[in-house]
Amino acid sequence: MSPELVYVLLGGALLLAAVLPQALHRWALSAPMVLVAVGLLVGTTAVSGDVVIDPVALRPWIEHLAEFTVLVALMGVGLALDRPLRPRLRASWASWEPTWRLLGIAMPLTIGAVALLAFGPLGVAFPAALLLGAALAPTDPVLASDVQVEGPTLEGDDDDLDEDDEVRFALTSEAGLNDGLAFPFVWAAIFLAGAAPAGGVLRWVGWELVGKVVVGVAVGCLVGWVLARLAFRASRRSLRLAEVGEPLLALSALLLAYGAAEFAHGYGFLAVFACAMTIRSFERHDQYHRHMHDVVERLETLLTLVMLLGLGFAITTGLLANLDWRGVLVGMLLVFVIRPVAGYVSFLGHRKGTRTACLSVPERLVIGFFGVRGIGSLYYLAFALGHARFTEERWLWSAVGFTVALSVVVHGVLATPAMRWLERRRDEAAAEGGGRPGGPGGPDGMARAT
Repeated sequence: MSPELVYVLLGGALLLAAVLPQALHRWALSAPMVLVAVGLLVGTTAVSGDVVIDPVALRPWIEHLAEFTVLVALMGVGLALDRPLRPRLRASWASWEPTWRLLGIAMPLTIGAVALLAFGPLGVAFPAALLLGAALAPTDPVLASDVQVEGPTLEGDDDDLDEDDEVRFALTSEAGLNDGLAFPFVWAAIFLAGAAPAGGVLRWVGWELVGKVVVGVAVGCLVGWVLARLAFRASRRSLRLAEVGEPLLALSALLLAYGAAEFAHGYGFLAVFACAMTIRSFERHDQYHRHMHDVVERLETLLTLVMLLGLGFAITTGLLANLDWRGVLVGMLLVFVIRPVAGYVSFLGHRKGTRTACLSVPERLVIGFFGVRGIGSLYYLAFALGHARFTEERWLWSAVGFTVALSVVVHGVLATPAMRWLERRRDEAAAEGGGRPGGPGGPDGMARAT
């Protein structure tokens, strides 16, 4: 492919990224779907020449590009969430109950179901099966934007922020935190495929499952607190970036939190999310949060554009070369059965008066179904394959690539109709009950439409 043609394709893709959100607003199509389709089209035409995408050879590039894309998305997710998490208040922890249920019940069930399916009936080696489950279980913070909160809300009191958006909040907060549970199982697969470290299971539980989570969250909160104090309350006005209006602090915070957490051997993804949440907790009504979120969102759009075009191109030029019926079965069952069932089961057994009890059956079904798989899955796979040898390496690439593409199409088609369907039901229920959606006298509502 000539350099001139590359410029033309990238320019056209950037134009698509600019116009697609508005053009597709009323249609059951998502921007990721169209971008993947464009990549597919390029890959099937003569312009691709004899290009063959070998994910094994390109693994380091895939890992680092996917890594940075997820990091940017996590910073955006943390800045977008309006609901604070105050560690000292029990009520604050309770307000995040749907998140804890998705993390503590739905994710382990999904990891276990995928791993057992691949290992048992499909005959995949257990380390590879566990890696497949760990890579495909997390809800992706990059591609799930259609069912997540849109950005920081600055008007009103804290009690009004994000409270009417329980479905979007649950999916957004899950996407921000589920890396802390995915990574330990990725490491477990790495240990099983190679040489387990001294200490075995106890070491894995104590350090990979607990220790790295604590370190990541602590480092992220510390970096976020220092930067927020600097931006909002520094003694010198030139250092108060919030007054100056310099939104690049968000990117600085992202890099500092991730680098510091990884240097301390904690989970950097968790650190970035914790850092963003900590910054968001300072001066909650300041417009500076929106400025930072806008910058992060634009960078995320650009990175997602590159990843999705590359995914579509790779699908037709080698990524699915080792896909067989087993990979197709895993992807289909995960998207249509395993995640929806695990998500719904996670909301059973609640107490009356809790956040979970306020979720209607349709809302629980939507939360369970829209566990979007995406760029994060590609990162986890690339990361693990860079640390250990798996005999099913090429099959894993094909299976994960197929599942991500399937999720982009299925969830992209259904996101807008599903969220509008929920809104209609809430409006009808509110009209019958005499209250507003999400407020007193009505069920939990949703503040924003897709």
